[in-house]
Amino acid sequence: MASSKVGSIGEYIREQRTRAKISLRQLADVSGISNPYLSQIERGLRKPSAEILAQIAKGLRISAEALYVQAGILEDREADTDVSAAIRADLLLTERQKQVLLDIYESFRKENEATGVTHEPLREDEVG
Repeated sequence: MASSKVGSIGEYIREQRTRAKISLRQLADVSGISNPYLSQIERGLRKPSAEILAQIAKGLRISAEALYVQAGILEDREADTDVSAAIRADLLLTERQKQVLLDIYESFRKENEATGVTHEPLREDEVG
């Protein structure tokens, strides 16, 4: 079972790298990890440490937490909303910007939950 997690983290990293349109060599350079070692991680031959995952996340400009969950280091939090997932996946935002947006979004959700505000779908005549 552990080997399937190792493989899945490598596949996830490769998928994120492909989405970011960067080569294995470019990711190795920006993350400070050797090209052969990164290649072995992607192929599921090596299990990266949390520190290595953080370096890869920084190089990919994604959340280190997402890699930790994929690697089985962290438990997955409550399922992301579409908004949270979109913010985390946005390659044009810095990690700091993503975190600020997520904090604001979560504060609005908690406030509405505490006050009992519920979402009511807009009627067709209200949609702009």
